Amino acid sequence: MTQTMRAVEITEAGGPDVLQLTERPMPEPAEGQVVLKVAYAGVNRPDALQRAGAYDPPPGASDLPGLEASGEVVAIGTGVEGLATGDQVCALLPGGGYAEYVATPAAHCLPVPTSMGLKEAACLPETFFTVWSNVFTRGGLKAGERFLVHGGSSGIGTTAIQLANAFGARVFATAGSAEKCAACVELGAEKAINYRDEDFVAAMRAEGGANLILDMVGGDYIPRNVKALAEDGRLVQIAFLQGPVVELNFALMMVKRLTLTGSTLRPQSDLAKARIAQDLREAVWPLLEAGKVAPVMDSEFDLAEAAAAHARMEGSGHIGKIVLKVSG
Repeated sequence: MTQTMRAVEITEAGGPDVLQLTERPMPEPAEGQVVLKVAYAGVNRPDALQRAGAYDPPPGASDLPGLEASGEVVAIGTGVEGLATGDQVCALLPGGGYAEYVATPAAHCLPVPTSMGLKEAACLPETFFTVWSNVFTRGGLKAGERFLVHGGSSGIGTTAIQLANAFGARVFATAGSAEKCAACVELGAEKAINYRDEDFVAAMRAEGGANLILDMVGGDYIPRNVKALAEDGRLVQIAFLQGPVVELNFALMMVKRLTLTGSTLRPQSDLAKARIAQDLREAVWPLLEAGKVAPVMDSEFDLAEAAAAHARMEGSGHIGKIVLKVSG
């Protein structure tokens, strides 16, 4: 095994062009960790936030971007059970996915579903961990409830639509074009609302209000979400593309008995992420194995083209997931 590897680093805070190829030392597995030879790495909004200087890695994590990958286990640390060298897995990463090798806790690895290849598997961890923990664990979505996801054509959105539909919820989504709305309906949304020419508040109130909303937009969507919720509704916030600071009348929260909550995935403890992984293994992986749920793929770029991949994502023209091909 070579002692150095190709990787993409953030040379300074800025736009996509600050992502540059470099050589880095090979990682070694700490206790409880494995090292993967990366086949594909997923590209996600938090990577762009980190690149822009707005999302620092947690203590001890790699400074390289990349929060999910698929590949082959090539080294195993002490205390690891249930994995062997040669196993093909996908993994949630603390960072470092934009590289030929990456170390990650073994408990955050899941088998590559037999229904898909390594390319598709690289798109699973970040979105499925996020959706499961926020929509089902934190948000408590139940069969028959009305669920609204904003950004329905994003990686998070396409995953949330499919999982909510698979577990019997009535699914609604917002998106910014007729093409994106059609994609949401094809994935299982009962109605897709083009936010450019239709008010999602009015659309949801006509249905009796949303029982649960998953939002990554923030800004003026937050007070509008509160208005769109049904009594005893829940709003789960996972990002703020339009900013986190708003003026909000909390009287509606009291009158309608609403729950306003949210989370970020990366800073959570290794144990918390391991618990999410186990939930996914039991409740969601059978759906993936059966081909009932699958990641929606947008585009593939070589590792050296990471800047172009970020530009594609930030241009918001994509539907589904963007990946970097690292090896294989």
